[in-house]
Amino acid sequence: MARILILANSDVGLYKFRKELIEKLVMENELYVSLPYGEFTSKLKEMGCKFINTPISRRGTNPITDLKLLMDYIKIIKNIKPNAVLTYTIKPNVYGGLACRIKGIPLLANITGLGSALENGGLLQKVTLLLYRVSLKRASCVFFQNKENKEFLLKKITVSNYQLLPGSGVNIEDYLLLEYPPQDKINFLFIARIMKEKGIDQYLEAAEYIKEKYPNTTFHVLGPCEEAYESKLRMMQEKEMIHYHGMQSDVKKFLRFSHCTIHPTYYPEGMSNVLLESAACGRPIITTNRSGCREIVDDGVNGYIVEQKNSKDLIEKIERFLNLDYDSKRKMGLKGREKIEREFNRQIVVDAYSKTIEKITNK
Repeated sequence: MARILILANSDVGLYKFRKELIEKLVMENELYVSLPYGEFTSKLKEMGCKFINTPISRRGTNPITDLKLLMDYIKIIKNIKPNAVLTYTIKPNVYGGLACRIKGIPLLANITGLGSALENGGLLQKVTLLLYRVSLKRASCVFFQNKENKEFLLKKITVSNYQLLPGSGVNIEDYLLLEYPPQDKINFLFIARIMKEKGIDQYLEAAEYIKEKYPNTTFHVLGPCEEAYESKLRMMQEKEMIHYHGMQSDVKKFLRFSHCTIHPTYYPEGMSNVLLESAACGRPIITTNRSGCREIVDDGVNGYIVEQKNSKDLIEKIERFLNLDYDSKRKMGLKGREKIEREFNRQIVVDAYSKTIEKITNK
């Protein structure tokens, strides 16, 4: 029985998007997970994971804090002596990768998105690329979630083995095709952290315009709110331009009555889980022309692609959607479901990991 160690920055993401892989790994291996304690930690333990509480400053850039994380990872690897280490997100990839290189342990890193450090350029980009160059150079496999991320990093760093995955995929048995709702009222969904880079300004601007022109529309907002947007959301809710539902652990009940998911992000995504889950449930999607989003949309077939940071284009695409008859909207959702089943089934991801881990542990 092999010992597998997973390094991640969040129990929520690990449970929601890697649960099926974990279920398979615990059947055949001794599985350890190292991440900060959270509300889903107990669920991971119930699945059979051995939990190691490891604090991570997810967005901080304090070198002392990051050095401590590296030392923690080295200590964990020394104690467990894993046969392979799986890492997700930037800090576990970088510092877990460094720890694996120091201790000579096979590494499977997953680039879940480039993050703003690489997206925005400057000194921080140079430092991050240097860290990636050192940490991933001898990785057994680097998994990329979209083609653009892969091409960008492979121009900057040397990686011996890599694979392109369909993001985290989506469990098509968990996210079933939902009946398309009646259209006496048209409901739009925004599901994301309420922050500028997720396109909330464009969504709210579109909501204000469309709501006035088409009174039978309702614009819903789901997600934790950054302080900068609290008063604006409150004001728009009071004027009945939007309905803000806060952070929701289960989005399926909102997808049931939704007609379309709008995701106007310009954040550096790996592959948008919001879009994958919405399309799996048979909901048309409107999103931006950027990596991690456009791969999920066949423009005009299962949704529409809009320019980033362009409220006018977003409004035009929403109006185009509204002007479709009921059956065309419903068929658009069905095409999305077909695309997910064909290209983004999570089993594709589980199989890729299983084969790679088997090669490593059977050497």
